[in-house]
Amino acid sequence: MGKITNEELLKNINTKFEGQLTLVGEPFGLLTLETGREQIIDILTYLKTDLSLQFIYLTDITAIHYPEQEKPIGVIYHLHSLINNVRIRIKVFLPDGDFHIPTATTVWDGANWMERETYDYFGVIFDGHPDLRRILNVDDMTAFPMRKEFPLEDPNRVDKKDYFFGR
Repeated sequence: MGKITNEELLKNINTKFEGQLTLVGEPFGLLTLETGREQIIDILTYLKTDLSLQFIYLTDITAIHYPEQEKPIGVIYHLHSLINNVRIRIKVFLPDGDFHIPTATTVWDGANWMERETYDYFGVIFDGHPDLRRILNVDDMTAFPMRKEFPLEDPNRVDKKDYFFGR
């Protein structure tokens, strides 16, 4: 089967999920869509099981943090159709203080570790995950290190005072 274009892909998805997706753009040819957490599992399931699309490979699940936005945490899904040789990125932004999203382990078993890593670094809670716990940081850690909630430098450092540099 030949490569499907981004326009054909977008038309196919919009036919099934009309009004539930917004086009973010195509940076570097990668079709990027945004949706809500209520329909993300339905969309992921459709992309994987539709015979014309076959996005059977979940490349990555990660998150981003924009503290100045109304919805500061975004969960990002990268999918690859090996049959059509095309990739897609789907973003779901979550409102402040409510970082819950359904688990994708019901669609891909491999989402397990990716969701644990995203929970560990960003604090996103994947509802229905079979074993959501920290994977890389210590278990008793209370912060989420990839969130932009801390100052970049320690204000108590004395080795960066101006008088050390002749100022």
